[in-house]
Amino acid sequence: MKPIGPLMWEHRLIEKMLSLFEKEIRRISDTSKVDPLFIDAAVDFIRTYADRTHHGKEEDILFERLAGKDLSSEHARIMNELIEEHKYGRKTVKDLVAAKEHYLSGADAANEIIEHMKALADFYPKHIEKEDKQFFYPCMEYFSKEEQDAMLEEFWDFDRKMVHEKYKSLVEELEGGKISWSPPGMNV
Repeated sequence: MKPIGPLMWEHRLIEKMLSLFEKEIRRISDTSKVDPLFIDAAVDFIRTYADRTHHGKEEDILFERLAGKDLSSEHARIMNELIEEHKYGRKTVKDLVAAKEHYLSGADAANEIIEHMKALADFYPKHIEKEDKQFFYPCMEYFSKEEQDAMLEEFWDFDRKMVHEKYKSLVEELEGGKISWSPPGMNV
């Protein structure tokens, strides 16, 4: 298996989440009501799975290895575009969180939330297509079979560490009072 295999599988799950975005956008448009729990789950998915896990493998492993290769100008350009697109995705998710907080404070922010969700739902398919069809396959040519196998192992190691990183961070945030939580049924 080539290292791009797991990246492309991850794209399929991201696409499924995006279809849920589209359903939620329609629901909010019809009702003018936002489900903050959906937004929280969607943001967690994008931040943890799409960005930290998926983009993490791309940026921290694939792109880093490619930086040591003599890339064609086209591939170097596309890689730089992908890095900038990852930054755009992060900013848009941050804006979505801010819009949700605005909504929770009592503001009429449903349209603002829709705007950011639509931006993500429009952005990711184009980004995924660029990676799948213009970048991943040609870039494998820069690596020997041994380098590809080693990269695939790094991907598996990266994934194994993710759950620990996520929940260590959660505990630290709870300990530091950065997020509040009370057990179900408790009003704190």
